[in-house]
Parts: sequence; structure tokens; C-alpha cells
Amino acid sequence: MDVVGYIRGERDRFIADLKEWLAIPSISGDPAHVGDVRRSAGWLADHLRGQGWPTVEIWDTPGLPAVFAEWPAADPDAPSVVVYGHHDVQPVEPLDEWVTDPFAPVEDGDRLIGRGASDDKGQVFFHTLGLRALLAATGAQAPPVTVKLLVEGEEESGSLHFADLLRERRDRLACDAVVISDTTMWAADVPSMCTGMRGLTEAEVTLRGPATDLHSGSFGGAVPNPLHAMAALLAGLHDADERVTLPGFYDDVVPLTADERALFAKLPFDEAEWLRTAGNSRAAHGERGYTTLERVWARPTAEINGMWGGHTGAGGKTIVPREAHAKISFRLVAGQDPAKVRESFRAWVAERVPPGVEAEVRVPGGGVRPCFSPIDSPGVLAARRAMERAFGREVLFTREGGSGPEADLADVLAAPLIFVAVGLDDDRIHAPNEKVEIPLLLKGAEAAAYLWEELAGALR
Repeated sequence: MDVVGYIRGERDRFIADLKEWLAIPSISGDPAHVGDVRRSAGWLADHLRGQGWPTVEIWDTPGLPAVFAEWPAADPDAPSVVVYGHHDVQPVEPLDEWVTDPFAPVEDGDRLIGRGASDDKGQVFFHTLGLRALLAATGAQAPPVTVKLLVEGEEESGSLHFADLLRERRDRLACDAVVISDTTMWAADVPSMCTGMRGLTEAEVTLRGPATDLHSGSFGGAVPNPLHAMAALLAGLHDADERVTLPGFYDDVVPLTADERALFAKLPFDEAEWLRTAGNSRAAHGERGYTTLERVWARPTAEINGMWGGHTGAGGKTIVPREAHAKISFRLVAGQDPAKVRESFRAWVAERVPPGVEAEVRVPGGGVRPCFSPIDSPGVLAARRAMERAFGREVLFTREGGSGPEADLADVLAAPLIFVAVGLDDDRIHAPNEKVEIPLLLKGAEAAAYLWEELAGALR
């Protein structure tokens, strides 16, 4: 039996097992569901043991558990590959917008509806079917590479303990590449691979002037106004070309290659339709010299997320306010360091505050580092071949604007990242009525089956 035939024969059992896993409400961000996250880890561990994985372990953390499984290659010198995903899910509110119970998954034609169907239980699960399909098709007892499955339990609540877990278990996780299956494709009929995710750092700025609010008739125009100062400060965050003005902000940015820009341009992007999905925005906007997709995926940004101060209630109140506040976030791309950007921003604010105004910059958390995989790297090319074998057409490349723990995987394990995923942007990830397209899950399993053969040669 070939790979496709095996997957078709196993379709119903695969979906039935996935439904059983999806029924566990493993919401890591809700303390009331701590037990469910642990139950989800236990379910997956038992399932993998039943599928014949030689090593299956639950790895506890100070928070919630991850699942580790390993299937060694027959050849001890074969490459090793870690497959990363997560078994925790987002909260389900607002419940009244769900057409079904979020934890009673149902099939609706070719769709499977339920929390975690796409993000990320479904995409973790297709790897288990893909590996079985490869072994069945080849008659082998072991894959051509050592496969190590690492399924986190805290991704949806910030991966707070994940980097420490990677460092503690680095020897067990030693590998030649890391496969990520927690992203999306461009469309069901336009298969694609993600090659990078943006990082993030944030800051809150407070500007203080007089000790109290002042009567604007008595003092306006004669003392500094913190809101005026804040407006001027934030207006200076971009130049006329919409480039961020922090000194050195672009120094470390890995530029887009001509090949990447050409492949982005091949995607069937309808800007007018995209603007409708962007809250009916009236025009595209951003750094001059780049397309909308390039701005969203591969260029860093600075956004003013909120600004407040003084009187904001009903009616007038003619004052010079004593304080002004703003929240700013920076989306970062390959090469940029969140800590370096934060310090640059602190220095930039300090240099631009007028006399008589005191500035405070507060930074919540350590930020998230960006990650990136060159499209001409051996692992990415091998995965592209596997995807093209499964989908029977050219596979294009995308990046994603969101952020996750992928940079920690690349840095701690010192291994390149390879993104292989079959989710779609319209899967309603994190929203009511999350779904996954079952035919795409099966294509994902097929691609995973071919992936191990392709990587066995590419990573030697």
C-alpha cells in the first residue's frame, strides 16, 4: 500500500481519535482548566504509546506539562528532527457565537469544527498519521530520520516556562532541524510555507509636567503641557517615508531577497479585499518602497496602541493636564533584538522630552524575538519538495506577522526552523467556530510522510 492509500484507509479512525482529543478543554490560560491541560497531555501520551512510539514521556514544568516522544531511525547516524506543536487551546468566549459546543467537535461536510481543530491539535496530529503512513508504505520499522515530537502545554498562555524546558532538556532534544506545524497556508488551492514570524516588544510612556492639573486660562501657554509633548513625541516616531526614526532601528534587519519578493508577488493578493478584512480600512499605508504583504510580513513597525491624559469625560474642562500616557508596540523582524530596540526607544524618548517634562518608560516582560528561515536552506527546500509531492503543485512562501516561541527553539537547540502546516487564515483560530479542513489535514499527513524521506538526504 502506498502513502495515499494508507491515509485514505485510516481517515475515519484518524478523525475519530482527533475528536476525542479535541473534546478535552485544555485551556492553559484559565486556572480552572489546569487539570484538563494535564489530562490532554496524558491522552496524547497514551495515544502515541498505542501507535507504537518507542519513547513517550510527559515533561512537567513549573506550569503545565509538555509531551515528548521519540522514534529513532534505524541508522544511528541519520539526522534527527524535532517536531514542535502545542496541545493547549484558547478560551472559547463568547459562547453564544458558537454554532456547536466548542468541546464537542462535529464534522460539517469536509470541515471539523471545535476548539483546537486547527490551532494546534489537528496540525500536531497529522504528523502521527504521516509517520504511520510512511512506515506502512515502506514496510520499515523505523523512519529514515529520528523523529522527536515536542508538544507544549503553555503556548496559548505565553510559553512562560518553555525556554527553560528547552535548556533543561537540550541533550534529549538535540537535532539537525526543527519542524513547526503551528502556522497557516495562503489558501487551500495555493499551498505555501511560512519562512518567518515577527517578534514583539512593548513600552508604556508617561510624561509628567506640573504637580497638579492647572487652569489653562492662568497657566496655559506659559508652562509645558504633557499632552502637547506626547503628541509631538509620537508624531516624531516616523519620518515622511513612514520609517521608524529610532537610531539604528534598521541596522540589524535581514533584508528581503529578490527571490523572496518575487515569490510574494506570485501570491494572488487582492488588496481591496484585504482592506475589507482590515476593518474596512480605506487605504493601504506604511513604509515607502514595500508592498502591503512585505510590510506585514518582513518589515519592522512601530504602532501607537493607546494615548490618554487630561480630561476625557463629558463636557469641557479647560486644564493643562499634569500627565500624559501612551502605549507603543514594535513588531520586529529577522535580525532584530527586542532588548536592543527597547533601550534605543528609552534613549530616543529621553532626548526628545522638552524642559520641564519628566519621562518614564516602562517595559512589560522581555518581548518575543523574531525567527526566520532562508528559502534556499537545505531543510526548507526539502520540505518544499515534500509539500509539492503531496499537493501536486508549486508551493509558494509566506511569512506571518504574529509571534511565538519559535526563536527559542532555534536558539536553544541551535537548529534551523522549517514550517510545515496546513491551517488557513479563515479557520477562525482563537475565535468562535474554529474549524479545520479535513482534506488539508490529510494532505498534511501525506506531506509529513514524504518529509522524512526528503530530510534524510538533505540534512546529512
